[in-house]
Amino acid sequence: MNLYVLPAGPIQTNAYLLTLPARGEAVLIDAPGTVWADVEPLLKKDQCRLTELWLTHGHWDHTQGAAEVVRATGATVRAHADDRVLIETPEVMAAFLEDGITLEPVKVDHWVRQGERLAVLGTEAEVRHVPGHCPGNVLFYFPGAAFVGDALFNGSVGRTDFPGGNFPQLERSIREQIYTLPDATVVYPGHGSETTVGEEKVNNPFVQA
Repeated sequence: MNLYVLPAGPIQTNAYLLTLPARGEAVLIDAPGTVWADVEPLLKKDQCRLTELWLTHGHWDHTQGAAEVVRATGATVRAHADDRVLIETPEVMAAFLEDGITLEPVKVDHWVRQGERLAVLGTEAEVRHVPGHCPGNVLFYFPGAAFVGDALFNGSVGRTDFPGGNFPQLERSIREQIYTLPDATVVYPGHGSETTVGEEKVNNPFVQA
């Protein structure tokens, strides 16, 4: 399996493209604006078709490019229903946008739930609900890797000052849903560089185990 880290959009939000050339399949996790320009040549290189688009949460910087990706690929969109309003009516976030940033709604085909297992790329990914940064933040856990959206960063945690944010809830999510993963698990956040569960449990200044 190949993993590509693709920072894109106005604030360099991380998208993650997973491809399995042996099966000709690919999954994209999050879709910041302009990401399709990076994804398309990689799909061609690996001779893969994008079958799935997973959204870790509904904030605009993670969903701005989703409609374009779906038009180009027909990928099945999965997200958590607690962020339905953000994803399907993104204009509710207009007050937080800089001038010139436009948003387009995207239809979610399947609303994921806590503990659900998604069979893709010859393996399974587990869904874990990690609210606190926003109500519908989820992580997708493959053996050895967790794609956590904006719940946890390298040395930091997600903001909780946006509507729907709640720090005690975020702290609980991190302790119960992220820090219970194996210490060696690589954490791939929505912004910035990767880290590990073990590193953050010991050194994260906001939430330690």
